[in-house]
Order: sequence, then C-alpha cells, then structure tokens
Amino acid sequence: MKQGKLLIADDNKKILQALNLFLQFEFEVVQTISTPNRLITELKSTNYDVVLLDMNFTAGVNTGNEGLYWLKEIKTQFPEVEVIMFTAYGDVELAVKALKEGATDFVLKPWENEKLKATLKAAYRLRKSSAEISDLKTREQSIKRELNQSSGLIIGKSHAMQNIMQLVNKVSKTDANILITGENGTGKELIAKEIHRLSARNKELFVLVDLSSLTETLFESELFGHKKGAFTNAMEDRTGKFVLASKGTLFLDEIGNIPLHLQSKLLTVLQTRIVTPVGSNKEQPFDIRLICATNKNLQQMVADGQFRQDLLYRINTITIPLPSLRERVDDIEDIANFYLGIYGKKYNKPTLQFAPAAIEKLKSNPWPGNIRELQHTIEKAVILSDENMLTPNDFLFGYDPNDFSHHDETLDDMEKKMIISALNRHGQNMTAVANQLGITRPTLYNKVKKYGI
Repeated sequence: MKQGKLLIADDNKKILQALNLFLQFEFEVVQTISTPNRLITELKSTNYDVVLLDMNFTAGVNTGNEGLYWLKEIKTQFPEVEVIMFTAYGDVELAVKALKEGATDFVLKPWENEKLKATLKAAYRLRKSSAEISDLKTREQSIKRELNQSSGLIIGKSHAMQNIMQLVNKVSKTDANILITGENGTGKELIAKEIHRLSARNKELFVLVDLSSLTETLFESELFGHKKGAFTNAMEDRTGKFVLASKGTLFLDEIGNIPLHLQSKLLTVLQTRIVTPVGSNKEQPFDIRLICATNKNLQQMVADGQFRQDLLYRINTITIPLPSLRERVDDIEDIANFYLGIYGKKYNKPTLQFAPAAIEKLKSNPWPGNIRELQHTIEKAVILSDENMLTPNDFLFGYDPNDFSHHDETLDDMEKKMIISALNRHGQNMTAVANQLGITRPTLYNKVKKYGI
C-alpha cells in the first residue's frame, strides 16, 4: 500500500523524472521541483512527510551550502518534516554537518534503488511515529487539563468545610503524604484532586487506584507493573501505577481494604521509592506525591491487628477528616442547586427550581449516603418532574432500618403512603402515578380501592 507524501528538490530534471517513475509506486504523493525557491511554498500548500533535498543547485558549485541553507529553512518552519540530503559528492564531513542541522539521513548519487527506497521509507516511518508521539502528548496534556478543572466542584460555606479547605490549601504546597478519612460519598476523591490541582505537581498526572476493586492476584501487577509472559494472560508489558504517576500524584482509594499480607509489600515500596515489575529483575524508581483515603477507622484496625501501624505512620503525615453531609447542613442547599443545574441542563429542564419547602425537606434528611446520595436524589427528581418547581413530594427517601419510628409499620402501610404521595404529586393522574410506581393502571385502581384512598 502506498503511504506518505514525498517532495523531491533537484536541479537535474532527468534525475527528477527517473525518481518520479521509480517512487510513484511507493508513495501516495510524489512531487518534484527543480528549484529550491519553491520549497517553502510547496511545504505550505501540502502536508509533506519527507523531503529529498539536493545539496547543490548552482552549476559548478559543490560546497553543499545551498542544501544546508534550505535544510535550515525547512527545519525552522516545518520541524516535523523529515529531510534526506541528496548529493553526488561523497563527503563525510558534509554529511555530518547536514545531520547536525537536522537532516534525517544522507544519500549519495548515483543511488541504489532499493537502498534509496529503504531510506525514504524509514524516514516516513519516523515522521509517522513522531506525529503519533506528538498526538499522544497533546492528548496527555488535555487529560491533565481536564483533571485539573475540578476546582469549583467543592461546594461548602459551612464552618466545617471552611476549616477543611484551609487545611487543603496549606498541605497542597508540600509533598507530605495525606490520608483523607470520611464516610462513603463525602467527597474524598474531590479533595484529593483539589490537593493535586493546587500543588507544584499539577502539570503531571493524577492517577487513581481503587484498592477495593483489586483482587489479590492483580495487586502487584496493577501497582508495580508486569512484563509480558510473567503470568497467564500477561500478553504485553504493563506499566504500574506507581511509575505511571511519577512526577505527579498517586491516589490510593479505600486503602483500608488491603489484606494484611500485602501491606508489607506496599510499605517496602513506599520506603524505598522503587518498584520491580512482576516477572522482571529490573528496578524502577518513581517520584510521587501520595494521597490515600478510607472510610474505615485505621487506628482501630491497628489495635485489632488488621492494619500495620508502620504503614499507617507512613501514609498519614497529615490527616484530613471529612465531615458527613448531616454535619454540614448549611451546605445542602448550595450542593442541591449545583446538581439541579447539572441535571436540569442534561435532561433539558433548565427552568427547574426548588420550592422552599423542598429545600427544608432535603435539609432534614440524614443522608447516610452523603453527597453521592443527594446527587442521585436530585437526578431522579429532575428525571421524573413534570412541573417547573420541585416540591417536597418529589423527594421520596429510602426506608431507613435504623429509624425505629417506622418499625411498627407494615408493608401495606408503606405502600399506601407511596401511592398517596404519588397521587398528590401527579394531581390524581392515574397514568402518571402508575408509571412512577412501575405498575399497571388496573393494579393501581385495585390498590386504591384496597386501601380506601
């Protein structure tokens, strides 16, 4: 298959004809010019991959200065283009000079067809690889920018959150190991990303590892990497998360879930700052900022013999305890409005608002799932809403087995309350009520009759 775009510049038109005949079957585009004055114009008009450039264009001159001049012009304006120098005068010193100026290779006249073809093809592959690397770097920078845009997602004017953010601002400027604690759904990952964003490492990667999802067999492979063939299904080399996060931040979420016998391996790596991939005997150093998070009481786990005390000391130079949502009631309205804006836009309901009574109901809920539960509750209400105002009836909270005020209720009592709430919400629209409850209209009519509603 013909690939690549080739531009040939030589003052000998017979050579141009011969090269065109030979190379037109090898490259997608072959363009020839007999004067170097057209080089820049051609390169601006077409995205060439390779230029085959004669060293001498003026009759009787064989110093190679003309070729070197145009080589510099090409590499200055089009640094990504690969340039092969072409001359009838074999001069090692001239060849070295051309390579120092940025030429990819050097071909002598008269040329050997296969050698010339191989040289040009190699230059094209180099151009293609360079383009791919450039694209990967661009994508990597875009990913880093996206990761660093977490600012603004941390919402909180309560005294508890103001204290947390003051601590975050202080520790972000250091490389100290951070342990973030708190219940599920309190925003531990957001705090970790904010620390990274405010740190000197923010132009490098933030790498997250959910340790609760790692099986013991994949623990070392995921964190330390592995070599191809190290174990069954190791089809290729894999870079471990420690090396991947080097120069940046490594966030180990749910660190309390690591089995005791694997904690010693993690501790050794954190102490030495060196990993050895599975199946390899070559050590790989790394340089990371470590942030860990857990919803468990690690101090109690140490006392119970379930967590290594020396590992705990290693990971919690600074501890950031996040409050639950019920401890920061003053933030609920702002957080709810934030998610209302997101989901109102997502589901094409941008005019939705909260009724004051709805906000009060949200504030009175204990939110055992914290911010994550509030987020899902808002999304569900937006999806099911038919009006422009969300009322208390739009929020049906889950049954709490720890709430003893409901322990004397039967399933029928709870079902009756759900039906009444849905009827009030939908203005007695039986079709809408049936759709919300996930039952048929005849079933709904039977239940309404049964409960005397």
